[in-house]
Amino acid sequence: MPEKQPSTPVVVAVIPARGGSKGVPAKNLAPVAGIPLVGRAVRACLGAAGVTDVLVSTDDPAIEAAARSFGAGAVRRPAAIAGDTATSESAVLHALDAYEAERGRTADVVLLVQCTSPFLTSREIADAVARITSGAADTAFTAAPSHGFLWKEAEDGATGVNHDKAHRPRRQDREPEYLETGAVYAMDAAGFRTHGHRFFGRTALVVTDPARVLEIDDPHDLARAKALAPLLDEPTTPAFADVDAVVLDFDGTQTDDRVHLDAEGREFVSAHRGDGLGIAALRRAGLPVLILSTEQNPVVAARARKLKIPVLHGIDRKDLALKEWCEAEAIDPARVLYAGNDVNDLPCFHLVGWPVAVGSAHDSVRAAARAVTVTPGGFGAIREIAAWLLGPELNTPTPLPN
Repeated sequence: MPEKQPSTPVVVAVIPARGGSKGVPAKNLAPVAGIPLVGRAVRACLGAAGVTDVLVSTDDPAIEAAARSFGAGAVRRPAAIAGDTATSESAVLHALDAYEAERGRTADVVLLVQCTSPFLTSREIADAVARITSGAADTAFTAAPSHGFLWKEAEDGATGVNHDKAHRPRRQDREPEYLETGAVYAMDAAGFRTHGHRFFGRTALVVTDPARVLEIDDPHDLARAKALAPLLDEPTTPAFADVDAVVLDFDGTQTDDRVHLDAEGREFVSAHRGDGLGIAALRRAGLPVLILSTEQNPVVAARARKLKIPVLHGIDRKDLALKEWCEAEAIDPARVLYAGNDVNDLPCFHLVGWPVAVGSAHDSVRAAARAVTVTPGGFGAIREIAAWLLGPELNTPTPLPN
């Protein structure tokens, strides 16, 4: 017997995410600011008021695993609706059928959310939901205002589409038009089943910031998204409950990336006492801390001995060493904070849940990071990270009661 309908509307967000992509291989798993595109979409949906369930529709086991790791459910899409010609509506309808069959309850509102729009916000999703649940509209979608003049080519020359080329009104004298962003569509679920498409009945616009509009279709779009993420993403830093271990690069992260040489060719580096204080506090709090470095210089091991933490240095493949260390310590990489500064840290960034760039990191590393310190490497960046986890006074968290 189907369960009694809850008093609050059942709002199911469906994120189509196929495994095959010709423009960008494995596109939906591509990281932006350290988070795969499918994970960014899941997080935006889970953070949106009114959304009760989030499902990723996919034909790819790796995408399914990623979706579940970020807290979404997953529906395995059959091959018949997983090809290049399959419509998004078919994926939404299939996921909706699977949800209602499994849960024994009917959805009131269904959302189509595209993970190729990396800067979609929870607020925009919530606004789209509210248009439907309030009865103001049957369908809603995100759109960006535009004052652009559109043209089309004709046999007798280019002609204006949305303007008379003989009369060019000022921007402030023109009513804006709206560009469909493709990020999110909200629909009355019963109406969607009846009509089979995303626009029916009364349609409402959810107006979004044009600066945040980007749809990833090719590698250039992905590169732009990574470059824009530090500017457009809400600042986020991990808390103690988010992290089970801290792994630190050495040169450029715990040092200022310079090396001093004496007349005998011996190398010296400078470390920050505040970083030592932060590492000691992390150890007291019970967090495993590891130094992981490709550097052969024995100063790396000497610093680790001083800090009383383990070290792996002179490593060619830092990501493999990190994976093996996590397996040996029974630590989930998704709950590891890794701090680095340069391109040889990127493979580790792709492995862990909390990739962190120090403030002086290379631009490509900052773009791949989930969080970036204000402080440069070698000047207390690790002390800053410790303060994120433990608070500014580096106090050991009080265990929660059982």
